[in-house]
Amino acid sequence: PVKRIEFRNADRLKETLRKEIRRSDEARYDHRLHAVLLAIDGRSPYQVAELLGDAPRSVYNWIALFSSEGLQGLREEKRPGRPKRLTEKQVRKLERDLIKSPTDFGYAEPIWDGTLLSHHVEQTFGVSLGVRQCQRVFHDLGMRLLRPRTFPKGADPKEQAKFKKN
Repeated sequence: PVKRIEFRNADRLKETLRKEIRRSDEARYDHRLHAVLLAIDGRSPYQVAELLGDAPRSVYNWIALFSSEGLQGLREEKRPGRPKRLTEKQVRKLERDLIKSPTDFGYAEPIWDGTLLSHHVEQTFGVSLGVRQCQRVFHDLGMRLLRPRTFPKGADPKEQAKFKKN
């Protein structure tokens, strides 16, 4: 009889290995190859799915892609993603705007933040961007959010200077 190997935390290990497979295009391709190989070997898509931890529908799709397109059908497709809301030209103008102070555009706030940028983009380009998207715009443009230093209300600068260590 063949001795079975026992693993502690088997479920966690399986999930770790599945995450590793999902991490790269090449690993996902190899994973699909194994799935099709198991199906060619006589296992049903449901058995393959259970064995590899995938949805049966995915296994069916991989088999169909392999049947119609060969190995190339199992390769990762380039996914275009959601189209950008702002054109490249608009982003460059926005970058020039962000170098200036918000007061130059008639805003009361002294610094740019996600909320103000969202409003500015809506007013300037007629494009609605959420606050979080605007924070990403700052990051994508290599800018950091600066916050003004706050001072306690009614603080006496002379008293603060006396208290301050030299």
